[in-house]
Amino acid sequence: MLSRRLFVKAGAATAALGAIVSSRALLAGKEEMKFEVTRSEEEWKKILTPEQYYVLREHGTEYAFSSPLDKHFEPGTYHCAGCDLPLFSSETKFDSGTGWPSFWKPLDDAIGTSEDRTLWFMVRTEVHCRRCGGHLGHVFEDGPPPTGLRYCINGVALKFVPKSTNSSS
Repeated sequence: MLSRRLFVKAGAATAALGAIVSSRALLAGKEEMKFEVTRSEEEWKKILTPEQYYVLREHGTEYAFSSPLDKHFEPGTYHCAGCDLPLFSSETKFDSGTGWPSFWKPLDDAIGTSEDRTLWFMVRTEVHCRRCGGHLGHVFEDGPPPTGLRYCINGVALKFVPKSTNSSS
């Protein structure tokens, strides 16, 4: 699935929506970004649960309100379930009421975005882990201040690390 999308690294939260590259660029002969963490599909299937594999590797979406992380607000950091890269601080998490964990800003240099045209007549901004390319969710422009962004993330794509055991938050 990743082969049909051109991945764009986005460092700042506000750059996320501006750093979109059309999948048509792939057809124009541009190379895909190489990731620091790469595994074969068989290796991914061995280390991820079926639900994690579906979301992270096949661009799936978990059911709304199915993740315990949606209503989880303890201090700590949310890491990529695929490669353990810190992605979001609990300080930027908010209850969006959508049924998925939501954040108004990722950690610096944690995510990348790509254009998602899988829905009929709709273009969305897909969010990926910048280290392994795992699909995390989408970002929308209806979030709270100070960014106005809502990173709507599949809980199954995340691993929560409490602040007491976390040196990065």
